[in-house]
Amino acid sequence: MKELFVKDLRKDMEITEFFMAKTTVIKVGSNGKQYLDITLGDKTGEISGKKWDVSDAEYPMLKAIPEKSIVKVKGVVTEWQGQLQMRVQRIREVKPEDDQNICDFVKAAPEEPQEMYDYIYATAESMQDSDLKRLCVKVLTDNKEKIMYYPAAQKNHHAQLAGLLYHMKRMLMTGEGVCSVYKNLNRDLVCAGVILHDMEKLNEIESGTDGIATGYSFEGQMLGHIIQGVKKLDSLAIELDIPREKAIMLEHMILSHHYEPEFGSPKKPLFPEAEVLHYLDILDARMFDMEAALEATEPGSFSDRVWTLDNRKLYKPGGEEN
Repeated sequence: MKELFVKDLRKDMEITEFFMAKTTVIKVGSNGKQYLDITLGDKTGEISGKKWDVSDAEYPMLKAIPEKSIVKVKGVVTEWQGQLQMRVQRIREVKPEDDQNICDFVKAAPEEPQEMYDYIYATAESMQDSDLKRLCVKVLTDNKEKIMYYPAAQKNHHAQLAGLLYHMKRMLMTGEGVCSVYKNLNRDLVCAGVILHDMEKLNEIESGTDGIATGYSFEGQMLGHIIQGVKKLDSLAIELDIPREKAIMLEHMILSHHYEPEFGSPKKPLFPEAEVLHYLDILDARMFDMEAALEATEPGSFSDRVWTLDNRKLYKPGGEEN
């Protein structure tokens, strides 16, 4: 298993460790000799690497290393222009017996995908409304393969392996609490809105099984997950014979959950459960961005500006002894 991460690397360290080969290029230096220019990374960061004086015998093996593959590297950490760099001595692709977990090499949700899926599925199964239950169970079942690894965004909140599941689970947990306070809310409708509101990100975003988004699909660029979600729900409601009023209310929840036209919602919420869905969504997104920013911040200091939070600098307490 992986023991040493990019964040732990220091100058002059000699290491033998596994990393992800995020980019690999063989170049020719000014001395006319070939060298491997590689970016190594894991869930904690990246480091540039160089393997100098690549021989003709080594060339085929190094050229064949795919990007985003896991490799075992032996080398020395050096420094170049103020940045740490890896001087690679030996490198090879991972073997099955190496027993490496992809979650060590990419940003991933902090919970196991299967456990999150089971929680969300159990929530759907617990619904008293048989129409909403049938709809949510079908959507979760039909999309299980992709949702187990899909991110919730390309760059912003929950842009990580199984990020969409993590986003949905936390929203459901918070939503259950909100429904216990505001007794006028239809709990099943709130939970159905959470499960369905971002589901078409599976078809808006393009992603590999590593949870790294590589762009947007044609339909995703032309329509976006909100319109895609309304279209999909409309056809599912007909297929499952969901009552028209109920189907329209769910479609409205998807349509309005971004709240403002400039963020993709042509309508603002027109009933309490739709209003709650928006705030559950924005609360979880903001908490995620704040957690990420403060994780990289020293106690007693401010974070870098976070553009998703109106360019605010966040403060992390703990700089002084009590």
